[in-house]
Amino acid sequence: MLHASAPEPLPFAPKLQVRSFAIERPEGNLLIYGAPHVPDLGDITARYLNHWHEASFASGEAPIVIHEADAPHAKADRTFSERTVLGGDFEIIPTPGHTPGATAFLWNRHLFTGDTVFLRDGEWVAAVLDDSDPDAYVESLELMKTLDFDTLVPWASTGPYTADATDARERLDALIRTIRERPTARAASRAGGSDR
Repeated sequence: MLHASAPEPLPFAPKLQVRSFAIERPEGNLLIYGAPHVPDLGDITARYLNHWHEASFASGEAPIVIHEADAPHAKADRTFSERTVLGGDFEIIPTPGHTPGATAFLWNRHLFTGDTVFLRDGEWVAAVLDDSDPDAYVESLELMKTLDFDTLVPWASTGPYTADATDARERLDALIRTIRERPTARAASRAGGSDR
């Protein structure tokens, strides 16, 4: 079973709210994402971060686990570097681009994308920063198109905090086009828009 925490606004983008999610499973309960609030679920065996930006928001006692490429920026208890499955039901899928160690997690047909794909009023958005790697980002979105999931569960959102993934391929294709056209988008961003 999936449990969402209470939302908390991001200090640098207060319209966006972040949450952590607890996964209740026989192999051990897991916490996904760094957020000030934690769902009340009892024992948590580990907290998995999508990327290092979440580390300063992590609360609670659970050991922090993050991709080794982002570990220098977070006080991690454990790291990973490759795609793997834990306990037969929780898949760790590195998706670099937003940061070098950005990672998605797939559990029970829920895809946790962190900031790689977040929700703005129900729309799927890519958080491409000035120091993001656009080529790696596109490759990661292409990889996501091959995954079998029903629900998108990002770290940050405005409005709904999950999204139906029936049209995931089309939405991911749209994000890929946006990233490939980024120089034009960056000029528009300077004129008043933003990727966040």
